[in-house]
Formats: sequence, C-alpha cells, structure tokens
Amino acid sequence: MRSDVLRTGIERAAPRSLFKAMGYIDEEMYSPLIGIANSWNEIVPGHIQLDKIAEAVKTGVRIAGGTPMEFGVIGVCDGLAMGHEGMKYSLVTREIIADSIECMAKAHAFDALVLIPNCDKIIPAMLMAAARVNIPAIVVSGGPMLAGRYKGKNISVTQMFEGAGAVLSGQITEEELSEMEEAACPGCGSCAGMFTANSMNCLTEALGMGLPGNGTIPAVYAARIRLAKKAGIKVMELLDKDIKPRDIMTEAAFKNALAVDMALGCSTNTTLHVPAIAHEAKVAFELEMLNEVSAKTPHLVTLSPAIAHPSDDPARQEIHHVQDLDEAGGVPAVMKELSKKGLIDLSVMTVTGATVGENIEKARIANDDVIHTIENPYSEIGGLAVLRGNLCPDGAVVKQSAVDPEAWVFEGPARVFECEDDAVKELLEMKIKKGEVIVIRNEGPKGGPGMREMLTATAAVCGMGMGKDIALITDGRFSGASRGACIGHVSPEAASGGPIGFLKDGDIISIDIPNKRMDVKLSDEELAARRAEWKAPEPRVKEGYLARYARCVSSAAKGAIVE
Repeated sequence: MRSDVLRTGIERAAPRSLFKAMGYIDEEMYSPLIGIANSWNEIVPGHIQLDKIAEAVKTGVRIAGGTPMEFGVIGVCDGLAMGHEGMKYSLVTREIIADSIECMAKAHAFDALVLIPNCDKIIPAMLMAAARVNIPAIVVSGGPMLAGRYKGKNISVTQMFEGAGAVLSGQITEEELSEMEEAACPGCGSCAGMFTANSMNCLTEALGMGLPGNGTIPAVYAARIRLAKKAGIKVMELLDKDIKPRDIMTEAAFKNALAVDMALGCSTNTTLHVPAIAHEAKVAFELEMLNEVSAKTPHLVTLSPAIAHPSDDPARQEIHHVQDLDEAGGVPAVMKELSKKGLIDLSVMTVTGATVGENIEKARIANDDVIHTIENPYSEIGGLAVLRGNLCPDGAVVKQSAVDPEAWVFEGPARVFECEDDAVKELLEMKIKKGEVIVIRNEGPKGGPGMREMLTATAAVCGMGMGKDIALITDGRFSGASRGACIGHVSPEAASGGPIGFLKDGDIISIDIPNKRMDVKLSDEELAARRAEWKAPEPRVKEGYLARYARCVSSAAKGAIVE
C-alpha cells in the first residue's frame, strides 16, 4: 500500500500518534487510506449539497473496507462571478484545484481518491489531478438542478441572464422578471441545461471516470446518494485491481468523449477542458480533432440553452433540460446509439471495472423526443465547430447547435471593444445595430487575464431578441448558457499579437460556420501593416495570482494550460 509509508515500522510512531490524535483506531489506520476531495461550500448552488454526497461516499468506502479521509478544495460559482471582476478568477481556479489535490494526495500518500465536484472548471480540475497523480480514482458529481416552471414552461438560469435584455426590449415586464426569479432555480444542483458543468459531468461519464448516471441523475434524487455510495465501494475495487486513471483515460476514451460531446451539443468550454485533461493524461490532442469527430457524429440531443427546433408536434417544441436526458436513458443511451455507427470504442476500460461495451449493453432510448435515434438526428454533424481563417489562424470555437441556422453565415461591420464591460454598456443603451459584429478583445487567458465568460453580453443580445441579427466574437470564452452567433476562444488572442488585436470599427467580418471559416476582409498586406503598428497592451493586473497566471498560461487553443 502507498500509505504504508505513513504507518509501518518503528520509525513511523510519530505519524501513528497523529492519526490517534484525530480518533483513528488501528483498524482504520491499517486499512487503505482513501482521499475524498470535496468541493463543498455554501456559495455555489451546485455544491451546497456535496456534504451529503461526501457522507454517502464515505459510507461506501467503509462498507468496502477502506478508511475515508475528506479534505476540501475551492470552487467559484460562475453565475455569481459573471459580469464583473470576479469572472477573471473563474477559469484560473482550475489550476489551483488540480495543484491542491496533487499536493494533498502526494503529501499524505493516499492509496486512492474519490473526487467530488459539480461545476464548471472544478470537474476538469479534478480529472486533471486524477490523471497527474495517477492512483486509483473515481469521480462522483453532485448532479444537475431541476428546471424551474413558469407559466407552464420549463425555465432555467438562462432566462434570468437574458432577463435584462428582455425587459429593455419590452418583451417582459420587471414584475414578470421578478416572478421568474422566484421560479427559475428551484433547488440545489448544477444549473439545469447543457451548460459547462453538466457538459463536463456527462463527459466524465463518457471518458469512463464516472459511473453510469454521473452526468444526469438530478441532485435532489435519492438515486444520486445511492450512486455516491456505489462510487465509494467501487474505488476500493479499482484499488484492488490497480486500475488507474491513465488506464482509463486513453486516446480511445477521449475520442469517445468527443463523440458524446458532439451528440449532446455540449458547452464550448469543453474545448478548453478536454485538451487540458488530455495533457495531464499524456494523450496527444489537437483542436482539429473536434472538427474530425463533429463531421461524422450526428447531433442527437438538444437541451437548453440550444433553441427548440421547429415542429408541428408541441412536445418537440419544448426546450429540454438535463433531467429529461436522464429520464430518456442518459449518457449510456446516447453512447449505445452512437455505437450503432461505430462512433464509440466499446473496448475502453471504465471505473466500473468493466468496458464501455459491457456498461451500455442494456442501455436504450426511453424517449426519442429527447434522444433522437441515429437514423433521425437533429443534425448529421455535431454540436461544436472549430473555425479558422485570417482572423483566427490557430482556431476559434462555436456551439453551432445553439446558433439559429439563419445566422450560420453572417457578414457585417465590426464594433470593436477592449473589454466586455464596454460592450455590455453599449448593448444596454441600445447602441448596437442589427447586422453588426461585436468584437470583444483583450479578454483571453493572458489579456483578461483569466479568459472571462461573456454571458452578460450574449444574454443581453438574446434577451433583446437579436440572437440571429448580431454576431459576437471574442478571444474570451462563453458560458455554457450562452446561445446565438457567438464565436469564442479566438486564437492567437489580442494580448499575444493575434489578428483580433488589429481590428478597427467598420472592418467587415465574415463568419461561415458550414465551411468552418472566419475572416476579416482585409488584404494580407493591410494585416501585415497593422501588425507592424501594433503594440502589446499594458498588463491589466500587475500583482497577485492573476499576474502570475498571465505570465505562465498558454493559448486557448492548447486548453489554457499553465506551462
């Protein structure tokens, strides 16, 4: 056992006495020591219930003969950090969390780990740590929030972020917005749509690092507690068989995850997190892999924030949420459907101790309004796309499944802003015209620093009903709750001398999602002349963690990893 270095031999009398100071008895001390990394706090609605998940996990560990040892890690709520300086501190915590878990696991010689996240960058951080430390590990999340109900329809936090724009454009009243506020988020869990948190929880399952149901069982269901107990039991089996994260997170597993990503129409933030996890797992990953997988993977599931597809059938007009995906068969049913087209490697090992093929053998679609069949997809191509062109030589990312098809090809003059705040001010003052392309730059990993999400801006556009009339491009990123013609992760970013830093008001920008292109209509000579005139902006933050992060972080095209 790895933990023998803490307790075996006369020279370890002092560590044994420290265990006894905490009340551990010999039977506990000489059992396998299982680290329980818990991101519980009283700030994030997706994490407020993780104390109960941790207790269930510890029960499972004890049932299987291990000694659980819980420790905490931080977690930022993107919803609360959105639209102000706090959002600079969101993505950057991914590295802090991964580093802190590495420190705790190595310093205390844990035999195995159970990782309990639920939101956004906390999930990939824990997967990064699992791959880096590479001792037997399993992830069990806290589960998604249920959708709220308002005037007979499902709603979620998406409608709340879009509320200001809807009020300003006269679509709803302030009184209605207040009523929606009471209904939109009915309880704990990660926000109810296919936003970043639920995207990453589903991809954890697809990667093989979470038990079936990890991505979709709602937070308030007893099945989530049962899943956590099973995870505690299962980590002991992984320890017994010495199945480690890098045995599971192989190249084939990442391709499985990308296929599920495309079928579900996951958040654009997965294009930051999946490469970062692959980097820690020592798996080669190129951004172009997304287009390769997308080209052959049908889009089978449309969940909020994606638009409801037009249909004569009222059931198909309803915007679905993660609870609907769970009832329809969850990630196993999606993987089973994809396997019919040879898009899933069934031989990949998982934390169940069995292969993907064995896990999904009995899976089936229980509601084909939610999970479409392989013969009847929403689209023949996947939910995400990587664009390239003279404006984004290293790539840019769009969630095409959340873009109105009328806006898949868009051309218009640029309105250039040096930060999100300036763009939002113009939007709320109704100074942006239909047909224009909002450019928000110096919001990338280095330039922000921290690569803020632009949900305040995208929500204002969609809330005003102009989601297909205005495009938005940025070297920052978007929330999983964003929708509309929004292209993010433009690389290289402005702060690194990327072409987005050379743009001027009035430059004509051409977006062509079907052909995976984004260009500015300037000659090579004009771009070269502007590059020669360009000067790097002064760092916005000159001290503290953000300043250190900005000096070390890589391009978004590499997953914004710290090198």
